[in-house]
Amino acid sequence: MSKKISLSAALRTLSVAAVLGLGFSASHTWAQSVPLDDIDALVDASAGVETGLSTAAAQSSAGDISGAATTLERVLLNDPDAASARVNYVTALCQLDDQQAAQFEIAKLSGQGVTDAAWAGIEAACGPVAKPIR
Repeated sequence: MSKKISLSAALRTLSVAAVLGLGFSASHTWAQSVPLDDIDALVDASAGVETGLSTAAAQSSAGDISGAATTLERVLLNDPDAASARVNYVTALCQLDDQQAAQFEIAKLSGQGVTDAAWAGIEAACGPVAKPIR
């Protein structure tokens, strides 16, 4: 018999794993020192596009580009068509020097109608890249 879990429970589990750096090279000491309330607050803050963008912007301003990228990933899990979140995610990936992942995400922007101003932000972080066809 298979057990069904809700989408929010699955996302929370994935988000906690991402924040804790499970499967990544994050420091175990850091992961053990993050209070669960803080993790829950980050998960909740990335549940909606606008709150996720705001949270990611604050993280980025504080120099936590990796945290901003993780927040934007959670936003995109909830809303894969959120072009504004994807544009910011591409920018974060380039700032983290992950050009391959950024190119993969840029391809997903095809048909999304990315503004010239948003594209300029991507190019500021990534360098010259071809804008996807509408």
